Amino acid sequence: MKKPSAKSLKSYEEPFELVPDKILAAMKRYKDSRKKPTSVALDEKTIEELKLVAEKQGIPYQVLIRVLILDGLERLKKAA
Repeated sequence: MKKPSAKSLKSYEEPFELVPDKILAAMKRYKDSRKKPTSVALDEKTIEELKLVAEKQGIPYQVLIRVLILDGLERLKKAA
């Protein structure tokens, strides 16, 4: 039996929009928490797209990546 992928979950079918208030709330919530550096290999096009979106939102692209990961994790938890 094939395991379902995260992309097949219904929560990923919903449109995704970045809400500045949510981004600021996430930044504040995790600002003082201890973070462990990790490494993720991304292609240059993806990094450039992340930087463009982050620039439009007025936040560093690393923060945007963190927010996207945390949002995805919350969606997975709700779908489980």
